Amino acid sequence: MPTKKPTRKSRILDASLMVTTSVFLVSLAFLAAITLSGTSSGTGLGAASYAGAPVDAAPESKPQGLPGQTPVTEAPSVTTVRPSNETMPPANKAAGILVFVIDDVGHNTWQLQPFLDLPFPVTLSVLPGLPLTRESSAMVRKAGKELMLHQPMEALNGLDPGPGAIRADMDDDIIRQTLRQNLAQVAGAAGMNNHMGSKATSDSRVMSTILDETAAAGIYFLDSLTVGDSVVHSVASLMRQSTWERTVFLDNTPDKASIMHYIAEGTKTAEKRGYAIMIGHVWSAQLAQTLADLYPSLVEQGFSLSTISRIMMDADDDDDSGD
Repeated sequence: MPTKKPTRKSRILDASLMVTTSVFLVSLAFLAAITLSGTSSGTGLGAASYAGAPVDAAPESKPQGLPGQTPVTEAPSVTTVRPSNETMPPANKAAGILVFVIDDVGHNTWQLQPFLDLPFPVTLSVLPGLPLTRESSAMVRKAGKELMLHQPMEALNGLDPGPGAIRADMDDDIIRQTLRQNLAQVAGAAGMNNHMGSKATSDSRVMSTILDETAAAGIYFLDSLTVGDSVVHSVASLMRQSTWERTVFLDNTPDKASIMHYIAEGTKTAEKRGYAIMIGHVWSAQLAQTLADLYPSLVEQGFSLSTISRIMMDADDDDDSGD
């Protein structure tokens, strides 16, 4: 039976159907390729849920490491630290007053000079009876720093506190005479603190005589607190006098890390109490430079650096300004 020859109309329909089918198959293959690519790369539909993630979420790409290092295959965890009220000083409010006292001045002048060069107030406490006591005192005055007598006193451990020391077995007249002689060597001293003195500062009679003498001389007394059971504060209270106490020693371990640790302790006290008195020593090799390095940061945090006599003067001014 002869094959029926397709008409022109049927040939056009068949061609149209083939084209449509081909386009459909190509589109289907293209969509499948996109889906497989998105699944293997970790993007695709899953990325839409990350579009609104916070800025400090996981990094977009993994670190590749430095040249010569094995590339990092897992991104490290990231902790975003934001300032809190505990780490930042209150706005427009001073964080506290820091007083730096440097003991044991008088043995030489080369250790003293770096502290005189510091660009902020500092108190230098000079030992009596040394060859350079008077010269060191004059250098401190000329530099405009606060001068203090570093009064040697008897210690519980029996160590020799040095020339001009006050001992617990001295009678009151000898104590007064010794103090006057020592103050004459450190002319212009605004105050005094004890060098050693754990035995003397534990003796009420000795301290009442010393505090009576400092009051007569118009100078303040700073207790270096070389012993836990010091009676200085209690005796002063009975005598209705004000005394001061050391907050921290800066350089019992005279390395920079320890110094910075104790300065940080002092700043915490200043934030709570309003001031902190920190005692270091002139022989501490890294102390002066550490203080110079930290000064801009301390000011930026809101701390002011001052002296005990300046604090006392400001307190008197506040009292006088009352109604």
